[in-house]
Amino acid sequence: MDERVQKIISQWGIASRRQAEQMILAGRVRLNGSVVQLGQKANPDLDLIEVDGKAIHRETRPPLIYLLLNKPAGVVSSCVDPQGRPTVLSLLSSDLRSGSGIHPVGRLDAESTGALLLTNDGELTFFLTHPRHHIPKTYEVWVEGSPTDATLNRWRQGVLLEGKLTLPAQVTVVKHNSHGNTCLKIVLREGRNRQIRRVASLLGYPVIYLHRLAIGPISLKSSQAPFLPEGRYRLLKDSEISFLKAQIALPSVGVPVEGEESIADE
Repeated sequence: MDERVQKIISQWGIASRRQAEQMILAGRVRLNGSVVQLGQKANPDLDLIEVDGKAIHRETRPPLIYLLLNKPAGVVSSCVDPQGRPTVLSLLSSDLRSGSGIHPVGRLDAESTGALLLTNDGELTFFLTHPRHHIPKTYEVWVEGSPTDATLNRWRQGVLLEGKLTLPAQVTVVKHNSHGNTCLKIVLREGRNRQIRRVASLLGYPVIYLHRLAIGPISLKSSQAPFLPEGRYRLLKDSEISFLKAQIALPSVGVPVEGEESIADE
């Protein structure tokens, strides 16, 4: 059965579908000896697909891996960085970095910290980072000053960013410190680029510190798993993997559209 080459590459754990598209655009993928064009289809049972000169086959697909990482500040949520900054892959063991196709699911801003998923399940990544999916993500956020109730209500109801309202958010005051700054617990169901930082700045209370505590029920600390120290990672539990895969089948989500822009986490 013919399928888009980028989909085949992601299904076989070589890269996420978005990364596969970039590989194709860079001329790194060949089909039966010819450079693949984006959108071109192939039959994985009959055609020869090569990535960087290496043929890929079903039987050489690496086992699927699902990880939760507690990302430190200063680490980039990507596989490579042109500026030479450390990436999340640099925190993994050498056997996970080598040929497994592991990549981050979405991203956290370089200076933000906390929960980040990594996997080599390219199809799952494609669905979870699609804008039609709204898995709640929980953050601990310190902001300058003390937001008023009116400001917090405005944040909860949605703020206009680039002509589009943000989705309603849960925003709760946790505590204040001696410097007059405020710690907020924020739960988002979307992840537009640097959304929390941009909204906080727009409302007049810039972010000092941003830490993601959980992605749905997948938490850095829970009753079923010990606290995950900064820079460390763990395998997801079967129940956590089942939760992620169940999101694909949610009827309220719909089917992703080829070419539609992916979601970008805070």
